[in-house]
Amino acid sequence: MGRFKIKKQDTFIDMTPMSDVMVLLLTFFMLTATFVKDEPVKVNTPGSVSEIKIPERNLLTIFVERNGKVFMTMDSPDNLGKLAAKMNENGSLNLSAQEIEVFKKSPTFGTPLEMVNGWLARGDAERNDILLNAGNEGIPCDSINNEFKIWVKAAREAVPEMRVAIKADQNTPYSVIKKVMDSLRDLNENRYNLITSLKAGDKE
Repeated sequence: MGRFKIKKQDTFIDMTPMSDVMVLLLTFFMLTATFVKDEPVKVNTPGSVSEIKIPERNLLTIFVERNGKVFMTMDSPDNLGKLAAKMNENGSLNLSAQEIEVFKKSPTFGTPLEMVNGWLARGDAERNDILLNAGNEGIPCDSINNEFKIWVKAAREAVPEMRVAIKADQNTPYSVIKKVMDSLRDLNENRYNLITSLKAGDKE
């Protein structure tokens, strides 16, 4: 008896709609994603149950690392450029147009004013190494030489709608954080956020 042969039919699945959806999803995530700024200075923030969100625009962030060094940054290259221009204007710095461009691309800054030009002349990796170097004191914030106030005042003048946030390491001595807060108070900067890590609330 002869075999009954079933004719095979090719099954074709059109993948075009799925590809369109994937491209749309990828585009959506790229446009809505918030990229975290690289921070050469690593700070382990203390835990908190507060869920208040830090503003993402016009923000001056003050880093206080565990050894008491103070560093700063602003939320965008445009605002960093305005800050550098204001520091030039008030005579605190003397940066060239090229140095201002480098400053705008720096994720964090924090050296005494006299070292800023030399710091900007280095490569990216070298600049980060200088910030973390044991010989760098960060931005001076003591009663004798308080350059921290100069930076904050210039930032306020450059970006009037600026918000201030303090990101301190959980092991930073309180005396150092108090110096930062006292300096802000002297400048009438009485409203600022403290950046913490979100932790779960205590279970009853």
